[in-house]
Amino acid sequence: MILPIYIYGHPVLRKVAQDIDPANYSNLKELIDNMFETMYGADGVGLAGPQVGLEDRIFVVDLSPLADDGHPEFKDFKKAFINAHIIERSGELDSSEEGCLSIPGIHEKVSRESQIRIQYIDEDLQPRDETYSGYMARVIQHEYDHIEGILFIDKISPLRKRMVKGKLANMEKGKVACAYRIKTVR
Repeated sequence: MILPIYIYGHPVLRKVAQDIDPANYSNLKELIDNMFETMYGADGVGLAGPQVGLEDRIFVVDLSPLADDGHPEFKDFKKAFINAHIIERSGELDSSEEGCLSIPGIHEKVSRESQIRIQYIDEDLQPRDETYSGYMARVIQHEYDHIEGILFIDKISPLRKRMVKGKLANMEKGKVACAYRIKTVR
């Protein structure tokens, strides 16, 4: 089932998500499937719980569609991250353009560390402790920020923030059009 994606201005996007008990979380598998379906319907590569109105510490990432675009390393990279905690960030700062399904129509350069170490529970309820680098690390950090109540626009320069201020104000007023199902504050 495709869920509505919560748009900038909705308070749930600014809340720090809480760890869940995956073994006793009703319909966890269904939620993960719905999050992937919602993400695919919006042409995204990642989606976090707060983006679908949940205060739960969960996000999904699927980079496998990029394998056909010259990135074979992403071939089987489809994962759910439950109760994720980044425990280390390292490497060079890399600046690349990012966008977000909750902030449609805005793309800005964001600097992020090139490598992370993250602990989480996977979809099969197995604990994981993994290290990622490059684009995988960037996407995971973007989604991880969502469960920390942080949006990518929080990481852009003050000048760029002023330049997108009008678009963000319109989103807060519910003035936004998307090709996917959304939920605004209004």
